[in-house]
Amino acid sequence: MTHVRIKGFKIFLDRHGRQRCYHRATGSPIDLTKNPIGSAGFIAECARLTALINATECAKPGTLGLLITRYKAHPTFTDLAPRTKADYLRCLDYLKPIADTPLPRFTSPLIVNIRDKAAQKHGRRFGNYVKTVLALVFAWGKERGYVAGNPAAGIKGIRRSKDAPDANRPWGDGEREAVLAALAHHMVLPVTLMMYCGLDPQDALKLPRSAVADGKIDTKRGKTGEAVWLPLPQPVQNALARAPTHSAITLCANSHGLPWTVSGFRASWRPLKLRLEREGLVHPGLTLKGLRHTVATILAEMGYDERTIADMLGQKTIEMARHYSRRADKSQKLTAVIENFDAEVNRRRTKLSNLTLESVKPPVPSEFGSENSSKNQQVNWCPGAESNHRHADFQSAALPTELPGHPSRTGEPACGIAGNGESGWVIAWDFRLSSVPLRSGTLSRISLSGAGVKTKKCRPCVPNTGGGPAACRTHRCPRQPRLHAPNVSLPAGRPASRCRPPLPPSPQ
Repeated sequence: MTHVRIKGFKIFLDRHGRQRCYHRATGSPIDLTKNPIGSAGFIAECARLTALINATECAKPGTLGLLITRYKAHPTFTDLAPRTKADYLRCLDYLKPIADTPLPRFTSPLIVNIRDKAAQKHGRRFGNYVKTVLALVFAWGKERGYVAGNPAAGIKGIRRSKDAPDANRPWGDGEREAVLAALAHHMVLPVTLMMYCGLDPQDALKLPRSAVADGKIDTKRGKTGEAVWLPLPQPVQNALARAPTHSAITLCANSHGLPWTVSGFRASWRPLKLRLEREGLVHPGLTLKGLRHTVATILAEMGYDERTIADMLGQKTIEMARHYSRRADKSQKLTAVIENFDAEVNRRRTKLSNLTLESVKPPVPSEFGSENSSKNQQVNWCPGAESNHRHADFQSAALPTELPGHPSRTGEPACGIAGNGESGWVIAWDFRLSSVPLRSGTLSRISLSGAGVKTKKCRPCVPNTGGGPAACRTHRCPRQPRLHAPNVSLPAGRPASRCRPPLPPSPQ
């Protein structure tokens, strides 16, 4: 059998004995189950991948490929952190099949379609990342006149499903202790740096020896370049003292004494995590990145502000600190807040109760009358009587619409006049409480508080019959509308009559 060597492609057997093929320049795999080596489909796929490289090197004017080529050669891209640059390149490589698309054809619906297809193939997060990178590239081209607008601006990302598990969740206290007890000796130091210093897995694995001196860490974040300076926690110092000796330039080394790679450490971490999940010592969803969220969560629960958390994690803005600490349990911090809130609600409830008791006065004490008074002593109130002035003692609509008559101390029944309107109560009464009666024909305001009788004189009433007290008082006061009480029971010897139409005010 003749073997043909294809330039630019890597063909090998994986650890399971399956044959695999990758394009070296782009890292794109070829599915050998669909396109076996030597078949027409395999040759066509190799030609397609090779053409993509040639198209990128000779991008057509006015296309997305040329815009991406210029963006990648500009300091805006070249000055990015290596990790950020690698993430951007992954998204830009995904867009190579549409590199020849003219720029005017890119519209917001087309960007949404690209985002949705990327999410369907590689996950929701990757689809949103492709949309973000496209927005950055078009914004860069718009500033330099390569494109007229930014079709990716204002397009929202795909929302995470509500029932989807949280990515990079914080570790529980029991989970941290279980993992530390199960780790191999050469894995303890990098995990301890992530767990107690909040370092990214990439930063912890690539931390140089020179970054640690005099019990302090002085380094920079690989993604943002933000400086990180903090004293070494005691668990980290203990892990350093027990770490195996090695000659690597990095602080952490694998079992062979060589610097860790991110993929190599994850390959060692995954079997350990799965074993702990089977034993029930940890819950699903444990990630190394979650240790960074754990540090932020613990600091937030301790009551530290977002600026302090951002400095601890090496973040430029407090928004990222808020993102990392969003799952913090703030119940301990809010305990005092809830106690103060309860006290304030109780204070307002007490104040409202006091106001109600002041506005709704108790009925007239029993010494002024009772419900068992005689019917011929009952006063019939005139409907429609109103008042344009509200007395302080009559602020509630819960006052009774009828007040019983009361026999005077001289044995004569009481006479009265009263009104109940929407604006208040007005009561005029002729109580003979003593040997000196109140002046006949006087409108009086009577307090129901039980503290006494308060009177305020108005213009005297005009009798509608001759001689003696009026059988029906018709009152016209400058401050009060007319008040009249028909069918008032009078003492013996006094004639009774019905109310007549109101009379004009009497001359002073």
